[in-house]
Amino acid sequence: MQVCLASTSPARLMLLRQAGIEPLTRAPETDEDAVAAQAAAERGVELPPDELVLLLARAKAADVALRLAEQEPTFDGIVIGGDSMFALDGQVYGKPYTAEAATARWRGMRGATGILHSGHSVFRVQPGHEPREATAVAAASVTFADDITDEEIAAYVASGEPLHVAGAFTVDSLGGAFITRVDGDPSTVVGMSLSTIRRLARELGVSWTNLWS
Repeated sequence: MQVCLASTSPARLMLLRQAGIEPLTRAPETDEDAVAAQAAAERGVELPPDELVLLLARAKAADVALRLAEQEPTFDGIVIGGDSMFALDGQVYGKPYTAEAATARWRGMRGATGILHSGHSVFRVQPGHEPREATAVAAASVTFADDITDEEIAAYVASGEPLHVAGAFTVDSLGGAFITRVDGDPSTVVGMSLSTIRRLARELGVSWTNLWS
């Protein structure tokens, strides 16, 4: 049984490898900002984070699943797509991209607890069949240490790690030392919930253990 990760995220790839799965990787050709803007325009209001991460996960997984079915007609397996956002005090945070934004976020997160929302989309792709999809959203709360110094924040931001991850933090690398508590599936905070992916694969008739490399 083949697995394709519809993402170029090193963290998501690492999660699957640690779980015994060696996937193909394909970059989605999805304009995430355009998808979110269209949904907001249709709704007349910005989507809440749990709905938005699911919308984006589905868009990315669908893009890769359809291209796989067309370009690699012998592919027989599942395609996994995901998206994550961090919410704190009613504010939704994606990737900060700049050192200034990451620094401001970390000063605001010091001693606080937020929610990491992770959307999941799994497509079953088989030769001669239309792709079938199963979806779910997972969430985990994250509490940050209240004694993080400005010097530690500056050093962490200077490492470059927080600039390109949702919420400006990681739990499985340099940022882990500044996190005091995670409530929920820990892999959700890394990039996607393995237990959720297992459940969605089963809904599509695929045994998790058959995905092991």
